[in-house]
Amino acid sequence: MRSASISRKTAETDIAVSVGLDGTGQSKIATGIGFLDHMLDLFARHGLFDLEVRVDGDLHIDQHHSAEDCGIALGQAFAKALGDKRGVTRYADIHLPMDEALTRVCVDISGRPFLVFRTTFRVEKIGQFDTELVREWFQAFAMNAGLTLHVETLYGDNAHHIAESCFKGLARALRTAVAIDPREEGRVPSTKGSL
Repeated sequence: MRSASISRKTAETDIAVSVGLDGTGQSKIATGIGFLDHMLDLFARHGLFDLEVRVDGDLHIDQHHSAEDCGIALGQAFAKALGDKRGVTRYADIHLPMDEALTRVCVDISGRPFLVFRTTFRVEKIGQFDTELVREWFQAFAMNAGLTLHVETLYGDNAHHIAESCFKGLARALRTAVAIDPREEGRVPSTKGSL
C-alpha cells in the first residue's frame, strides 16, 4: 500500500498527516476548522484515500495559517506516498456537479507544480470559514504534491456547494490519476523517464 506520514511544526501550526493512496476512504480529521474538516472528510471518502489529519494552529489569530499549512503537509504526504510515480495513470479530469454548481478539475501528476484556480465566491464566509482560504488550500496542496492542477467552477450560486464541488472534484480526479495502470507495467508515464 502506498502511504506516507508527515509532521510539520512551525511557530504558527503543529501538524501531523498520514495518507494511504490505496485505501477505502476512512478518515480521522481534526483541523480545528469545522468546514475544512468537512471538506477533508469528503476528499478522503470520494478519493478512497485513508486520511488522518491533526492540526493545532493559531486560530486565535485567524484560520489562514491552519488551512494553508494543512494543504502544505497533505501535499507533501501525497508526494511522498507517490514515490517515483511508476505505473500511475498520471492524468485525470472530471466535471463534478454539486446541486446547482458544476466544477471542472484536471490534474497531471507532473512533478511541475502549477495551479489555475478559476472559482469565485459571492460571499466572504461559509459559516466561520473564509472562502478565500479554499484557493489558499488548493495552492498549498498543488505546490507541495507536485501537481499541475486546474480548477474551474463553470457555474454555481451557493458557496458551500461550490467549495464542495472543488474538493470532491479534486478527490475524484486524483483517485483516477494515482491509480496504477497495468498497461504501464511499472514504467514512469513520461518519455523523459521521470516525473
